[in-house]
Amino acid sequence: MNKSSVVIIGAGLSGLYAAFLLEQQGLHDYVVLESRHRLGGRLLSETVANARFDLGATWYWPDLQPQLDALVRALGLETMQQQDAGMMVFEQSATSPVQRFEGLPADATRSLRIEGGMAALVDALAAQGPWRKVRFGHRVRRIEQQGGADILVEAVTDSAQTSQVHAGHVLLALPPRLAIDQIAIDPGLPPALARAWAGCPTWMAPHAKYLAVYPRPFWREQGLSGSGRSYAGPLVEIHDASPPEGPGALFGFVGVPASARQKLPHEALLSLCRAQMGRLFGPQAQQPLAEWLKDWSQDADTATSADFHPAAGHATAPPASATEPPWKGRLVGIASEWSPSFAGYVAGAIDAAQRGTDRVIADLAQQSNGSSPLHSHPHVA
Repeated sequence: MNKSSVVIIGAGLSGLYAAFLLEQQGLHDYVVLESRHRLGGRLLSETVANARFDLGATWYWPDLQPQLDALVRALGLETMQQQDAGMMVFEQSATSPVQRFEGLPADATRSLRIEGGMAALVDALAAQGPWRKVRFGHRVRRIEQQGGADILVEAVTDSAQTSQVHAGHVLLALPPRLAIDQIAIDPGLPPALARAWAGCPTWMAPHAKYLAVYPRPFWREQGLSGSGRSYAGPLVEIHDASPPEGPGALFGFVGVPASARQKLPHEALLSLCRAQMGRLFGPQAQQPLAEWLKDWSQDADTATSADFHPAAGHATAPPASATEPPWKGRLVGIASEWSPSFAGYVAGAIDAAQRGTDRVIADLAQQSNGSSPLHSHPHVA
């Protein structure tokens, strides 16, 4: 029988950080089940010209999110400030002249990017041990409490085979809404908790990002920052995504609603984004070395149909676990949405994973009549 003390569902940032914390405590009896064939979840970086660029989460704020910043530093990752020096561009419509304005004043709490993209954070965590415990192409379909300390976690592989793992604890490192939509939980969660999870908007799910990479950041030669705003679209907010050295890059958030994007061919939207870059930054912007359009609303491992309409702002974290048996402390949500402090941010994945792993470690310690406190500052080998 395939058994583990802990099953982590999802190899995004929260799942990998939970695995990292278990490794730090000497608990190697766990497995990570991941439906994709890559790590990172909503942290997705693409590579061109020996540089990596983010199509998912991009920034974090070290002054506001010290736990995440401490981890980034402990892993030895380099960071850089978001480029915003220079004029920003603005267009009222696709036919009106593009206007230029002084850039936005620098915040006291500046945002940082990680050199090598957010995938560098994912890779650094995975290298600490979790990598070898990930089973790719395993889509969890059922979680069943079988009595006592036995929880059955059943997944379907890419080859349509059924894979089963028995565990004492399950950590859900996927969005609450996706867990409710895709996984049969038996016995069912308390109705109020199930409604709270199903009603929690999924960070990134309604959005799409366009990214274009160029031989150099030519817009800076025009005194431009690479930042832009538009009422014309399809991109409504644009930023410089260039690395410290090498190629230049621009990315933008698509303002077309997810429900409308479903009806628009991918290549057509890609062409519209490219044309808009030309309007804003000149003809060179229409000749990228490479370009991507990542529509998270059409990613079945991120979004459900309920996510087609974005919520106003970030979600309020629902309870991460039931308060009564049989699921109390045994089935715990650890994705970003479950963070009471940073729901819907990269830092939320770290916060929620820490909280969920604390619960599991404490429960395992109680079962063994021992103690195994988590490190407040993770040690990195």
